[in-house]
Amino acid sequence: MQYDNYLNLFLFGIYPYVCLSILLIGSLIRFDREPYTWKSDSSQLLRKRQLSLGSNLFHYGVITVILGHFIGFLAPHWAIDWFLSPVAHQLLAMVIGGIAGLIAIVGMTILLARRLGDQRVRLNSRKWDIAVAFMLWAQLALGLLTVPLSAFHMDGALFEVLTTYVKSIVTFNGNAAMLMTSVPIVYKLHILLGF
Repeated sequence: MQYDNYLNLFLFGIYPYVCLSILLIGSLIRFDREPYTWKSDSSQLLRKRQLSLGSNLFHYGVITVILGHFIGFLAPHWAIDWFLSPVAHQLLAMVIGGIAGLIAIVGMTILLARRLGDQRVRLNSRKWDIAVAFMLWAQLALGLLTVPLSAFHMDGALFEVLTTYVKSIVTFNGNAAMLMTSVPIVYKLHILLGF
């Protein structure tokens, strides 16, 4: 096996399970040992108007994006095929995901500008709060970058590869990583940051 194949196997075949294991085990341990630390410190009393707008935009957009990913990637093929062709499925994902992603990234941009631009809010922010906010912004940006790229692959083939990959990860298929060898880098980065 070549170096690229080993790297691909690790990043898309092993790394997702490491991340999901850490998420599950870490969440259980934290819930057991520190149940009241599942939050970021509230800055609600400091510039509430910006918080309200940014938070609402971000949360409505991100909830729509997450639901779209779950439905689009995990629904059985026969259920989707009953209602939509692969091309229509991809187009629907691009339009709804693009709009929801734009709403979410505008909201996150407002929240980041508030957190970094307002001295009172910045002083009450932890470094991890800011780091997580930047990671979320980057993830949204990568997701939005996939939309115009998807427009060049309107045959639905790439979308089918990504759908099969996600289902392979969920069903513990050992060959999932091989599906990702020819996928463009933007999709790969979006998936890796997502884990």
